[in-house]
Amino acid sequence: MRDDELLFMPAMRAAALIRRRALSPVEYLRAVLAAAGPAQARLNCFAQVMEETALAAARRAEGAVMEGASLGPLHGVPVTVKDLLDVEGVPTRHGSAIFAEAGPAPRDDVLVARLRAAGAIIWAKTTTPEFGVKGLTDGPAFGITRNPWDPSRTPGGSSGGAAAAVAAGVGPLGLGTDGAGSIRGPAACCGLVGFKPTLGLVPWDAGRDAFGNNVFAGPIARTVTDAAVMHAVLTGPSARDPWSLGVEDRRALSPTLVGNDLSGLRIGYVARCANPRTAADVQANNDAMLAALRDLGADVEEVTDAIDWIEYEGRILYQANFTTFCAPWLPRWQDAMDPVTIAFMQRGAGFSLVEFRNAQFARTRLFRAIQDLLARHDALVMPTITRSALPVEFDAANDEVEVDGVKCGITRQGWNSALYPFNLTGHPALTIPSGFATDGLPTALQIVGRWGAETDVLRLGAVLEGTRPWAGHRPPAA
Repeated sequence: MRDDELLFMPAMRAAALIRRRALSPVEYLRAVLAAAGPAQARLNCFAQVMEETALAAARRAEGAVMEGASLGPLHGVPVTVKDLLDVEGVPTRHGSAIFAEAGPAPRDDVLVARLRAAGAIIWAKTTTPEFGVKGLTDGPAFGITRNPWDPSRTPGGSSGGAAAAVAAGVGPLGLGTDGAGSIRGPAACCGLVGFKPTLGLVPWDAGRDAFGNNVFAGPIARTVTDAAVMHAVLTGPSARDPWSLGVEDRRALSPTLVGNDLSGLRIGYVARCANPRTAADVQANNDAMLAALRDLGADVEEVTDAIDWIEYEGRILYQANFTTFCAPWLPRWQDAMDPVTIAFMQRGAGFSLVEFRNAQFARTRLFRAIQDLLARHDALVMPTITRSALPVEFDAANDEVEVDGVKCGITRQGWNSALYPFNLTGHPALTIPSGFATDGLPTALQIVGRWGAETDVLRLGAVLEGTRPWAGHRPPAA
């Protein structure tokens, strides 16, 4: 098998070959490591590569196969971890100069431990903007991470390093985090599948505010199946996350989604969230996806409800959090911090306590509005982002997004307005590729489901994926 075939192989196909002794975990990892150097030089997507420890783990994985041991669903599959989560023995730098000299983490994050228990080979940490603050992946601590489809464009953020690596064929799976679309945005920019689960289904032990959490962890992958398997590995309660305690097994499949017949399935199409426009090429690809749903029997209707998507109130919640979180480091480190982080902190400091509490109340109103929509529809679909990936030099603090030549506001208004609302409401959300824009970069569709309906969302994504197969597409330089 040629290395390029191996590198772009879906994770579950590779896992099956490993189980049949047709693929060596060691040789698989060596191919990934060999591709990592050129990818890093071109894309700057890795914060650290753990070659020695990963090869040792791959040798153990190969030994387990040869011994006939019981194997987990990700046995021998290389997986990266975003550099906001702890990997034992490796520094967690959070994309920040503040932690440039951080010592090795004493233990794995619970999600990393679950991946290892499932047989995954943890081999690299991927780049993130400082503290995962913005929707592009760059910063003074490490430079610019670039999109493999076009290095002059961003891979999105804040899980941009993970998405760039998977899209470039350097490992089939990445563990990302999503506080305002940080899994789904990069996946959309890079032509991948990205999944954010229901609040509590995958524990978030790294959070400072366990009760007001809006941050999630999940997979970035090439196929819906790969994402679904990795998601299942990550699920389950943790004593450190109150939302995860007492969570029922929510992986049952709705009868309406057995097979490819979607007759009777009610789909609500959301044309716009807080954004004024959607690019014509994005809309054309979305229309093709909606047509595919109708051809499979689904009833698709546009959502006309006047939903307040709380763009401004969401900004209050995020920026006030950054202000509080980063304040202890500001006096010493502000000259080394990302100017975007500083700008968000300054703006967050200007909000009053009353504004912050009213923003929390707005979050509840938004949740209830989405619940009302999902009482009438089995799922919601919408453009994941309004246009293809932004230029790498875009200033997330000050620049306006242009959609078909028209300025449409900051990123939360003009580009990724369909992402952050579902962090605030906690509903599961999946992004899948929908086609290509006129500039040759990927476009994407987002599917949002009811609380706990992860399997339904993933199944619907898989059905759509079958109508427009994507995994065979590769960036031009790959």
